[in-house]
Amino acid sequence: MIATLKFLHIAALSIWCAGLVGLPLLLARHGPDGDQIDFTRLRVVTHQSYVRLITPAAVIAIAVGTALIFMRSVFVPWMFVKLVAVGVLVIVHAWIGHITLQMGEQQGDYTPPTAMPLVTASLVAMLAILVLVLGKPLIDGWPGPAWLLEPRGQSLPVDEVPM
Repeated sequence: MIATLKFLHIAALSIWCAGLVGLPLLLARHGPDGDQIDFTRLRVVTHQSYVRLITPAAVIAIAVGTALIFMRSVFVPWMFVKLVAVGVLVIVHAWIGHITLQMGEQQGDYTPPTAMPLVTASLVAMLAILVLVLGKPLIDGWPGPAWLLEPRGQSLPVDEVPM
């Protein structure tokens, strides 16, 4: 069961990450001076790819990854750092969605940003995730504020606490 979920997780991640690199490159090809046929073709490709392929792959990757965390009880510091890097991928994903929407609604009035910031952010987050997952580094100490580790005198909203 876990091997199947890992395969599904990696397959969905591959599609999602390829989209996070490819879509900014496609969006950068949009230009206000292009003709209607080229605009329509690129608009359909970018919109349909984002809505029908890349977003479902992202949802599957995150859902299956979350299930794997609980199934394998991976509650270690490197995993939380990895989840921060996944959060960066989610932010880039939303940013690409915003650009895709703006391109469709404001033809000729909207110049897309260059692809480099989006691609760079995606690749840095992907590399960080890969290093953390393959290396599983020991992270000693808590880099955040100490008050986050102290009990606040309130009960948790769940009955069980992960081990």
